[in-house]
Amino acid sequence: MKKAVSLMMAAAMTMGLAACGSTASTDTAASAADTASSTEAAASTADSTVAADGKVYNIGICQLVQHEALDAATQGFKDALVEKLGEGSVKFDEQNASGDSANCATIVNGFVSNGVDLILANATAPLQAAAQATADIPVLGTSVTDYATALDISDWTGTVGNNISGTSDLAPLDQQAAMIQELFPDAKSVGLLYCSAEPNSVYQCDVIEGYLTEEGYTVARYAFTDTNDVTSVAQTAADNSDVIYIPTDNTAASNTEAIANVVIPAKVPVVAGEEGICSGCGVATLSISYYDLGYATGEMAAKILADGADVSTMPVEFAPNVTKKYNAANCEALGITPPSDYVAIG
Repeated sequence: MKKAVSLMMAAAMTMGLAACGSTASTDTAASAADTASSTEAAASTADSTVAADGKVYNIGICQLVQHEALDAATQGFKDALVEKLGEGSVKFDEQNASGDSANCATIVNGFVSNGVDLILANATAPLQAAAQATADIPVLGTSVTDYATALDISDWTGTVGNNISGTSDLAPLDQQAAMIQELFPDAKSVGLLYCSAEPNSVYQCDVIEGYLTEEGYTVARYAFTDTNDVTSVAQTAADNSDVIYIPTDNTAASNTEAIANVVIPAKVPVVAGEEGICSGCGVATLSISYYDLGYATGEMAAKILADGADVSTMPVEFAPNVTKKYNAANCEALGITPPSDYVAIG
């Protein structure tokens, strides 16, 4: 079993992986108004500082929902492009879908109608919308866990092979399972808490369940469908688990307070797939930098726009480093002392 799962992970991790779908509390109309305002401001700035050769690249950014990880990825992407191309040489039309896949489609179709030079799809639902909307405009994904799952590719080789590439936010799942074993060797049961509407959350649970089962844990799944049932499902998971694992899941990331209000009083520790979730409701995580991930995506965009790189030949890239981190407040509340090689989340 472990060998089979390891082979599965080796294929996926060496080639490319991908992130999530979600819900958010932000009002769509208000978000659209804010986006329009910020876009106009960015356009004004760009118009006043156009590069010497007069070339200005128009970039459409569709971010699924506002939370710390995705925000950091978007900022890293923008910073990289401005650094590589020059501040006056790029305009960003940045829009937030407020966790709604239908909004993603509307936003991306607008980018296509406007003839943008490149689309950044921040999270899985925007990536899927962009894949449906255009086969011509270069599309880069970021904060996406598994591109094969997101784009329904059965013969994954690490390169999508059309107008799509990008970066994956997956930290090694075998190492995340080992972290649970390291921190909680006496635990018997692990509950997997995730959103069933996010295909990449399902993928992560499929993979890590194999590792945890091999470690001798009893594993059960607790899936919520959207933000409305997060609390009730988290309560069921806490009632039946010694430890809870939450993958990189945008719905969970947008509802960490609700989850914390369940698991902390229940004295059930959460190991999270990313730092933002851990900061809200977890005790430990194997962390990547979403800013660095976005920055790497921006560097890919610069190669496409300025150097003429062919997106169809660009393999999906990964975050260069992972770090064991812990939430000091939650560890203290649950009486957990992390090993010395864990770094406190700042």
